[in-house]
This record gives sequence, C-alpha cells and structure tokens, in this order.
Amino acid sequence: MTVWDRPEPPTRPVPLDRERIVAAAIALADEGGLEAVSVRKVAARLNAGPMRLYGYISTKEELFDLMVDEVQAEILPEEQPGDWREALRTLAHRTRRAALCHEWLADLLGGRPTLGPNGLAVAESTLAALDGLADIDTVMRAVETVSAYYTGAIRREIANLRAERATGLSKRDWQRASGPYITRMLATGRFPALSKAVHDGTEVDAETSFATGLDWVLDAVAARLALPPA
Repeated sequence: MTVWDRPEPPTRPVPLDRERIVAAAIALADEGGLEAVSVRKVAARLNAGPMRLYGYISTKEELFDLMVDEVQAEILPEEQPGDWREALRTLAHRTRRAALCHEWLADLLGGRPTLGPNGLAVAESTLAALDGLADIDTVMRAVETVSAYYTGAIRREIANLRAERATGLSKRDWQRASGPYITRMLATGRFPALSKAVHDGTEVDAETSFATGLDWVLDAVAARLALPPA
C-alpha cells in the first residue's frame, strides 16, 4: 500500500494531518536542505511526538514523496498550453522556478516518477500536449529527452548557488581568484579550444543559458517528430 492509499489516523490528541506534516517538512527543507528534515524535527515543529507521525508516514522517503508532490502543484500549469513546444517549455521553466524556491527539489529530480495526484496531473498534462503527434514510444522519448535536459541544467544551477554560499565567493569573485592559474594553463598552448572559449565566448546569465539550451532541445525534438514513422 502506498502512502497515497493509506488512510490518515484520528487527529487527537494533537491535531495532525499529512498536509500540516508536509508543510512543516517543506519549511525545514527550505531553511536547511533535505538534511534538515527528519521525523523527529518535523514532529518538534508541530509540537507532536515523533511516533505520532508514523501513523501518517512510514519512512522519510514517503515524506520526501509527499513533499515533491506538494511542489508539483506549483509546477502544474494553470491552463493547458495549446502548442506542444509551449507546453514542454512551460513545464521546464516552472520546474526551474520551483527548484529555485525550493532548492532541495533539485536533489529529488530525475528519479522514479512521482505517483502523487499532482505529479500524475503534471505527467498527464505533459503527455496530453504531444498526444497524436507520434506513436507513444516516440512521445515518451521526447518527454524524457526534454526532462533530462532541464533536470541537469537545474541541478547545475543549484550546485553553483550552493557553491557561492559555501565559499562566500560569487561567480565573478571565483573567476578573479582562479584567473591567474587559468591564465598560466592557457598560456601553455595545450588547451586551444578552451582558450578560445575563455577569451572569445560570450558569458550569459543562468536564465538565458537555460532558455537557449531548452530551445535547442525542443528544436531537436521537433525534427524527430517531423520524421515519417519508421
């Protein structure tokens, strides 16, 4: 029986329900990451005994599932975009925005599909946007490809934000600190392609990089969907 099937126990003596438990867990994770979430800490925030929570969740992994599904409600679009590209673009950007609000989400993206009602609604909305454009296997690979792109891009962006906080160095500060070493290494002539990228490449912000890469992936998916059936 999954956590979605299991009924909630009575609320006495301290009023509890999964909604309050999940809200407390998300607040803890927003403050300190997933490592700040435990049954004991969630119970303490709710002024309840830890054993009370086990009537609502069996494991910390179930709690994470509930947390992800709650955030999936922020990802689900208010209305279905009419164009499949816009639907997948909206999904990617809304997922990024949710991860920037809840950085711990990046640690839980890309695993097994979420089976909660919000996660299923997101999956339904996504697949419905491509329904009829190709056979179901092609549609599934298209969705997986776009998901793989934005999951990786989001994780990279969150990792950079965490590195800035951990080191106290902004991206610009880190570049200045590393500059002398990189200059010496490039001067050896051993890295001509990298040297060209460093000296001639245009630096863009994270949002622009994300949007550009996403458009390229969508272009590739569009080209594949345009091919005749094999």
